[in-house]
Amino acid sequence: MNFGHIIPKSLIYEFVNGRPVYCADYKHYLSGQKQIEQIKSRTYLQGLLASEIILALGSILDLKKYRIISNEIGLQFSKQSWRAADIAVFNKADLKGVPLHNKYMKIAPEVVIEIDTKADLEGFLNPLSYHHLKTEELLDFGVKKVIWIFTDTKRVMIADNRDNWQTVTWKQDIEVTDGAILNLEEIYEGLTE
Repeated sequence: MNFGHIIPKSLIYEFVNGRPVYCADYKHYLSGQKQIEQIKSRTYLQGLLASEIILALGSILDLKKYRIISNEIGLQFSKQSWRAADIAVFNKADLKGVPLHNKYMKIAPEVVIEIDTKADLEGFLNPLSYHHLKTEELLDFGVKKVIWIFTDTKRVMIADNRDNWQTVTWKQDIEVTDGAILNLEEIYEGLTE
């Protein structure tokens, strides 16, 4: 489908091995059906979950040891590859001496938490191909644990190395790091109060 438009750089969600991964629905922008802001924004549920997870992490993690960074922080693997993280938990010791600048991080966080994805999955054989590839790249980068939260199925995929991947329901407790536990079912139920 050729819309006769150049795809704006702002619609590149991630860059993998020199190839762009565009934001989901980017073709709706090219056809004039949506504005860039509509494509790049989150749903109400995704935004609420992200906010509540950050608040929960702030109360269960040792904030003298960890820093929580959100808002699709860019993680630079190489010159030709970078990924975005919804929520990243960094060890503060790893951040010592890192200047406060507007560049992507070249340091791996301890944990990455993803809520669904904003990537266009059309170029992948199936949606899990994207999730698995991104997870493997994050682990190769040095991330110790990757947690995917899927809102449609109320499932969580957890990977802490190449060999130990599991998928659980929101009802199960999830260890983020150092014994800090999240329960998505409890968080979700709290959203309706």
